[in-house]
Amino acid sequence: MSAEPKAADEPIVLVEKRGEIALVTLNRPRAMNALSRPLRTAIADTFEALEADPAVRVVVLTGAGKAFCAGLDLKELGQDASAAGGEAAGGVNATINDKDPVTSINRFSGPVIGAINGVAITGGFELALACDVLICAPEARFADTHGRVGILPGWGLSQKLSRAIGLYRAKELSLTGNFLSAAQAAEWGLVNRVVPADELISASLKLAEDMLSLVPECLTGYKSLINEGFAQSFGDALATEKRVSGAANKAVSSSAIEDRREAIRQRGQTQTGN
Repeated sequence: MSAEPKAADEPIVLVEKRGEIALVTLNRPRAMNALSRPLRTAIADTFEALEADPAVRVVVLTGAGKAFCAGLDLKELGQDASAAGGEAAGGVNATINDKDPVTSINRFSGPVIGAINGVAITGGFELALACDVLICAPEARFADTHGRVGILPGWGLSQKLSRAIGLYRAKELSLTGNFLSAAQAAEWGLVNRVVPADELISASLKLAEDMLSLVPECLTGYKSLINEGFAQSFGDALATEKRVSGAANKAVSSSAIEDRREAIRQRGQTQTGN
């Protein structure tokens, strides 16, 4: 799985900006978007650049071809070990920790919508779990094969997955390496919904537009508040909410709320739910 895009000048991460939305596409389709060192670096660099761009407020992340991401490029990892005489200093960590794409995704302050078009395996599963919302095509499948490769996850999967779908379901997936279908992922609450493959990007962009209709400061502030509280005990999280909201809400005037009231009322009358 070391093939790169055909055209020498074609980037391995594509970025298409649509207003305040950035559509980011992993672009190693012949290698099922496996996470080679160049791709990991490109993902990290891309999200760092998007975070620095005030014009981009929401990101949609997807994969080119039939896969979202097949995980780490195992062929490359094996070649790296051989080049190091079979025993690289620091083991596999010396190879995979040079650029951490998940941390860069997590540092993007706005919402990241994962448009899961195909398999999301191991490191690709971790990329999916780094997103804030997941929409997937029927062809999407998820698998944690860390145990079959013989390595432990280092990008958060062992902790995030159980919090998303429950401890026992997470253990079943991680301790077997079995695949989870799109339909089962939706039933278990891993993904928000499943849509036809030809509607995946449009549905994700529509959701991004809905998010952009929030007050800008609330879009980033609310995501940060949810994430901060989720990492705490329930009691500490409630205290965090009280502290953060108390400080933020002082800056909101009654006139600003009045200006928004009619728009909120009209939108509520047109919505019937998902």
